[in-house]
Amino acid sequence: MGLQGLCRLMSRFNSYKRTNIILQHLKMSNHTDAAAEVLLERKGCAGVITLNRPRFLNTLTLGMIRQIYAQLKKWEQDPKTFLIIIKGAGEKAFCAGGDIRDSCQKPYIALIHGITMGGGVGVSVHGQFRVATEKSVFAMPETAIGLFPDVGGGYFLPRLQGKLGYFLALTGFRLKGRDVYTAGIATHFVDFEKLGMLEEDLLALKSPSKENIADVLETYHAKSKTDQDKPFILEEHMDKINSWFSANTVEQIVDNLQQDGSSFALEQLKVIKKMSPTSLKITLRQLMEGSSKTLPEVLIMEYRLSQACMNGHDFHEGVRAVLIDKDQSPKWKPADLKEVTDEDLNDYFKSLGSNDLKF
Repeated sequence: MGLQGLCRLMSRFNSYKRTNIILQHLKMSNHTDAAAEVLLERKGCAGVITLNRPRFLNTLTLGMIRQIYAQLKKWEQDPKTFLIIIKGAGEKAFCAGGDIRDSCQKPYIALIHGITMGGGVGVSVHGQFRVATEKSVFAMPETAIGLFPDVGGGYFLPRLQGKLGYFLALTGFRLKGRDVYTAGIATHFVDFEKLGMLEEDLLALKSPSKENIADVLETYHAKSKTDQDKPFILEEHMDKINSWFSANTVEQIVDNLQQDGSSFALEQLKVIKKMSPTSLKITLRQLMEGSSKTLPEVLIMEYRLSQACMNGHDFHEGVRAVLIDKDQSPKWKPADLKEVTDEDLNDYFKSLGSNDLKF
């Protein structure tokens, strides 16, 4: 997908402005001072993007997206810019929200230390190089607010090992540190204290090829010893996860968890029962269909889903309950899985005709 895809996807933000509740969820605004919120610098051989809202976990604003898009177009045409690095200011978060998808023909390196959710996933996971640290926290918690794991989640999640992506999407389970690498979400793991040195070495490269960049990343990865021998947090459960989440319906997944009866299974069952039934069914179908689609095809599908969710009940209710009133007691409609019919789902996935996303 080229940069035109990002330009088209910026139109999503205009639909998000329909209600204040959505703006509050995404922590977006029409700030004119976008320059202070995102730093765009040429350093050495690279263009460096720094998401600069550490007090707000580096969540993305519409103004930031416009600036990033315009600069990426310039850097893509600049023969002196050989790679793109994107990172977050501060130590707490790479990016915890907003929603853009970024694509560039030049090598793209995301330094995903700290919290990486929502839009943070969108501006990192589709890049060629993703570097996690012991401070990385990855999650796709959208089913808890009546949404679905967009930002291309329908493409990358079903392509993780086994049924791990289905598990992460439906439960919102958080992966931390080296587990982000082990799961396949990051391509490399580097000790946080070495991240600055890694960036300096990347910037110092002279007319680097992708192979030169990969060599630097591999060198740092090989030297990073933090939690090197620690087993993957889900390792002992992966066989069961692959079995439970192989079901073709959410109802069957629930039955699988109930029948298993282990403490881990019942813990996941408890989590799933708190999620929006509509979101759960949308998400399962999204991943099943996305497993055989190209990324542009997935983005078209997810754009349709996003428009339907904006006009539906559960997203507004989820944002109210989880992020605004914080009573953590959303009243989903429908409230039961069996009440979400195939016909209901088909309405979410149907074509928007001339309003479909175009590349």
